Amino acid sequence: MRISTTIFLTDETISPVRIARELEERGFAGLYLPEHTHIPVERTTSYPAGGTLPREYGRTLDPFVALGQAAAVTERLGLGTGITLVTQHDPIALAKQIATLDHLSGGRFTLGVGFGWNREEAADHGVEWATRRELGRERMALMRALWAEEPTPYEGRFGISVRASHAYPKPAGGAPRILVGGAAGPKLFAQIAEYADGWMPIGGRGLSETVPVLREAWEEAGRGPGAPQVVPYAVLPNPGKLAHYEESGCEEVVLQLPPADETEVLRVLDDYAKYL
Repeated sequence: MRISTTIFLTDETISPVRIARELEERGFAGLYLPEHTHIPVERTTSYPAGGTLPREYGRTLDPFVALGQAAAVTERLGLGTGITLVTQHDPIALAKQIATLDHLSGGRFTLGVGFGWNREEAADHGVEWATRRELGRERMALMRALWAEEPTPYEGRFGISVRASHAYPKPAGGAPRILVGGAAGPKLFAQIAEYADGWMPIGGRGLSETVPVLREAWEEAGRGPGAPQVVPYAVLPNPGKLAHYEESGCEEVVLQLPPADETEVLRVLDDYAKYL
């Protein structure tokens, strides 16, 4: 089972270059970065984990710029987003960013897709909350049209369209690996089965009950052979938990690093190295 990491990189933490180099030197499989464009000061949306929203949420680096730096100083380290808020992006520009990063990194990019929890942040991007999942689905379809080998048009129901176009570079293999984040449920699993390679559940609890349901949706969508990838995300590890994930068929797990300075992050990395 591959051991990757995620961290809220900010203007106050270890740098993308240093963390990427340290991860590759130690033998970790990948680095995933979260995304928030901004956090409105006045909001009614509660922090999903409860309590006060941590400071780092309003200070996150742009994940694509940071991962570009990480790609430039590594050769093997996987690079991913955990997650990209696709409804908060122009999909034509986002498709170009993703394809460029995947091309320049030699096909090392994983696109983690999510639909967000902060209504005020989404509203500032013009996103209607009730339709954000369907909007995200259409933006993914448009990006896939731009990544297609032949010029392919796309027109969705939300005013999202693109003409048949020349759009290079292409991601390696035609599209990056795509993992969808979010809580288990029929709508989420239907989207995973439609256009993704697997699921990125936060913390990875309850997989024994939910993974069979995901596999059923996968089979109903005609997505065989093989099974959807399940990548537990933002995990605080212990030996029993990691053994359970491996026994459940997970080929990768993403461990949570603290949003801290270089000294603290490297200390935690040294502790996590025992799981490699």
